[in-house]
Amino acid sequence: MMRGARVARCMAEGLDYAGSGVDIDLEGRAVGALVGALSRSVRAAGTPGAPVDLPGGFGGLVEFGDNYLALATDGVGSKLQIATMLGHWAGVGIDCMAMNVNDLLCVGAEPIAFVDYIAVPKPDPVVHEALGASLAEACTRARVTLAGGETASLPGIVTELDLSGTALGWLAKGDEITGANLMAGDVLIGLPSSGVHSNGYSLVRNVVNHCGVSFEDDAPFQVDAARIERFNEGAVTLGEVFLNPTRIYCDPVVDLITDGPCPRESIHAICHVTGGGLSNLLRLHDSLGWEINDPLPIPAEFTWLQDNGDISDREMHRTFNMGCGMIIAVDAAQADDVCSWLSQRMPGSAVIGTVVDSGHKVTHAIPEVVFEHY
Repeated sequence: MMRGARVARCMAEGLDYAGSGVDIDLEGRAVGALVGALSRSVRAAGTPGAPVDLPGGFGGLVEFGDNYLALATDGVGSKLQIATMLGHWAGVGIDCMAMNVNDLLCVGAEPIAFVDYIAVPKPDPVVHEALGASLAEACTRARVTLAGGETASLPGIVTELDLSGTALGWLAKGDEITGANLMAGDVLIGLPSSGVHSNGYSLVRNVVNHCGVSFEDDAPFQVDAARIERFNEGAVTLGEVFLNPTRIYCDPVVDLITDGPCPRESIHAICHVTGGGLSNLLRLHDSLGWEINDPLPIPAEFTWLQDNGDISDREMHRTFNMGCGMIIAVDAAQADDVCSWLSQRMPGSAVIGTVVDSGHKVTHAIPEVVFEHY
């Protein structure tokens, strides 16, 4: 059934993520307080399970003989509220998988297994079947085994579906990618996102609510339908755009690391562009900077959100991926070969900037977009 867009533009003024209920800076301070209160591992250095210090924090490493095991845990977040509202859960298992395995790639690990945690107010076989099918598809895309999970019915504690998970990966000792080898002149290659992915949905819902439109309405902007995993007939709806699953980057990044056109040591850093947007780059080195002078094209949904929420350029790039879901820093001598190899496997991949020695900050082709802390 065709659904008409109610308005093309609304008059919301100056919306931001913090005003929508999520303060990234406050979250950072809270996480810092949590980590500061944790004690060191009881596992002795050199024994299986002993922690490995690793910059960046995209994934945790522990010792395991001649190898390291890598672990990451994350959830889908408030994107689930849109899925529940529309009764469409086919993409959320993919979102959950992506948020975890993409982090493991950033330390040079190959994801191999996954466990999920589903919390609901009461069981629903229809919902659980859809989640199972979505997780199965996610395992195929990530090339991992679903090794187990937990489903909890928590009436009075949760009011709607929540989904999270943990991914396990591995790498040989000495093969970790930490950013330690970064140097000025390294080339940044951007891998395109599939859309909003799984960050910033409190702000997405705030803009939609302010506009008075529905996720069932036709998208009031031009959409490349080939990029969207459709679940309706006719025109692409806002719901289809904003439920488009997060891109899983195991293919091609695992193959790039293990059998790509350059030595593994020429890959100096990998950044998963999630919450915090481009400021995530600052996690990879203590002093070098990042210059994004030729960013990837911005998909139409981001422009619509910005225009209709009157959101600043900096806030957009702090909250969303803006069309670039992963950034790989490589030795300049290998950059052309790596970029050509990646673009054949993931069209739209391109050089977006360089590593610079001009202060620990991210700068951008848009002058307002500058980040000096994560």
